Amino acid sequence: MIEDLLPGVIMSSEAYDDSQPCALFPAEEVVISGAVEKRRREFTTARWCARNALGRLGYPQVPVVPGAKGAPVWPADVVGSITHCAGYRAAAVARSCDIATLGIDAEPNKPLPPGILEAIAVEEELRWVTDFLRRDPSARWDRLLFSAKESVYKAWFPLAPLREPRLDFSEASITFDPVGGGFLARLLAEGPRLRDGSELREFSGRWLVRRGLVITAIAVVATPPAGIPGAADDVADASEDRGPPLLRLTQH
Repeated sequence: MIEDLLPGVIMSSEAYDDSQPCALFPAEEVVISGAVEKRRREFTTARWCARNALGRLGYPQVPVVPGAKGAPVWPADVVGSITHCAGYRAAAVARSCDIATLGIDAEPNKPLPPGILEAIAVEEELRWVTDFLRRDPSARWDRLLFSAKESVYKAWFPLAPLREPRLDFSEASITFDPVGGGFLARLLAEGPRLRDGSELREFSGRWLVRRGLVITAIAVVATPPAGIPGAADDVADASEDRGPPLLRLTQH
């Protein structure tokens, strides 16, 4: 399901339950040693997804542990993202020469708990969420907004890991295309820098509603190194078979 939202150069893996056998590395065991069983199962299955995705990219199995601020630590030349919610776990990875950063998030297609929408949404988002819920209640647009902001944060953080304070829900304004399956996130704070020095002021992403879930994904194509014209075009061409290239507040 998640692969429908991502360019072809990104490898992904997903699971709908925790039945997949997966032995944790010692470093991962340390992370999860004091967790309740539910958290241990979702953590373990998410690592199973991460290993599968890395394998499809040509990498051996390695531990994937949270870094100092909670974001998963990938091999040095890999970017990636992990998500899990009730009934779904997924991971997506790519080579950093192809994709500068990416973020994925899955949530149940259910209303947000009371008070959460008002806490995460700026004024214009509150207006369109109310309008979209009235026109198409089959999609929980409030939950989609939350998911999109999670994906924004996951894509933003690797590009600005030292920024304090970290990006807040209120520092990204999201608009959805309810027909085309896309969304645009405008940053209302200083944007992160790509390796060519350019500032990212917005992210574009994709979304879907399927199997009782809402899923969002963002991927930013890497700036080609100097002297290699057309490298980004190669990535875009490779992505055409699975949709266009894509530009939590918790990590996993």
